Amino acid sequence: MGVKHIMTNKAKFNLSIGILGVLTLIGFGALIYQLINGLGVTGMNNTVSWGLYITMFMFFVGLSAGGLIVSSSATVFNIPAFKVVAKPATILSTVCIIIAGLFIMIDLGSPFRTFNLLINSQFKSPLMWDVVVITIYLTVNVSYLYFLTRENTNEKVMKVLSSIALPIAILVHSVTAWIFGLQIARDGWHSALMAPSFVASALDSGLAMLLIVLVALAALKVFIVDKQLIRTLAGLLVVFVAVDAYFIFSELITMFYPQEASTMLVLNEMLSGTMAPFFWTHIILGFVIPLSILLFKKNRAKTGLVVFASALIVIGVFSKRVWLLFTSFRFPNVTGSSGVTFGKYTPSDDPAVFNSFWTTLGEYSPTLIELTITVGLISFGGIMFLVLSRLILTDPSEGMLTEEKPSKEKQIKEKPLTENPVV
Repeated sequence: MGVKHIMTNKAKFNLSIGILGVLTLIGFGALIYQLINGLGVTGMNNTVSWGLYITMFMFFVGLSAGGLIVSSSATVFNIPAFKVVAKPATILSTVCIIIAGLFIMIDLGSPFRTFNLLINSQFKSPLMWDVVVITIYLTVNVSYLYFLTRENTNEKVMKVLSSIALPIAILVHSVTAWIFGLQIARDGWHSALMAPSFVASALDSGLAMLLIVLVALAALKVFIVDKQLIRTLAGLLVVFVAVDAYFIFSELITMFYPQEASTMLVLNEMLSGTMAPFFWTHIILGFVIPLSILLFKKNRAKTGLVVFASALIVIGVFSKRVWLLFTSFRFPNVTGSSGVTFGKYTPSDDPAVFNSFWTTLGEYSPTLIELTITVGLISFGGIMFLVLSRLILTDPSEGMLTEEKPSKEKQIKEKPLTENPVV
């Protein structure tokens, strides 16, 4: 029975790698097509210059920061319960930040354009701050993971790395938020709460994703985690979600109360315009339902409900990235001018309407190429996580606290009899 069970898990692993590999190859083919034909094959345009790639960049940076904050906090604050999940949390964090960086390179249109960031660096720009912080963050992630996997872990080195990793994880999402928050011409972005809100959503989405991953690894017998730890992390998740909801509420009431025309235009777009489905998805799936479930201790003891609430939070935070990015692109700040040049004439069947190449309304929808590349890149991230987990998480009982791990003597005593014992 044991051999059959192992073979089943191995078959599941190989099947997962196979499916993800096919999706990755399809995405890579779409990427080659985009490199040959340029960013014109995407839905981005002069009014909406950031699209699905930047949305995914924000999303994966958040997932990464949440994972590393949990793992580094275990060492910094000496929390034994969190130390046992440091490895899978750091693996998840490392993979997510790599995927986030790849989305940026794809958004540039050509990987060779990344050299411009080095040759013509403009350190007055938050974009350059982000490049520096993400590079440091990736280096810390890889170093942290390396020392975690050593047989004789140097506690002093881990303490130093954790002390660096924790503030860097917070900073990496703060700098990403400042790319938006420091743009005074965008009413939906220009806010002092942008950075705290980004960090809060990174904490809840990152922890939610970690919980999903831990339960999945336990189901595959790769990394067994005690249910008490799942309950503890779920309780922490409630706090993170509540803080995130508080920041969103504070931002909304600050936008609404002055009744400023330009701000109300953005707010109405969020609440009842084209971005309303994403906004209310964020509120309902990201806040209302998860809090209704996880606020009760008895529900946090049910792993299925914890995973369900965590999945809703991840979906909710992704929806937040969508409405946050595109709401402010909807209405370009071009008061007094003809608008933004669209790059092409807009034909009209009405002879009274003059063909124009100006627009005062931002419109965007991702093309099939963008969607295919995105699915392929996410699949590539899945392959990286599965392979790294297979190589690093070699002891399934490593996820249990020391006092909960069964001793060899206990394992021998509890070893079941064979079906045909020798008499």
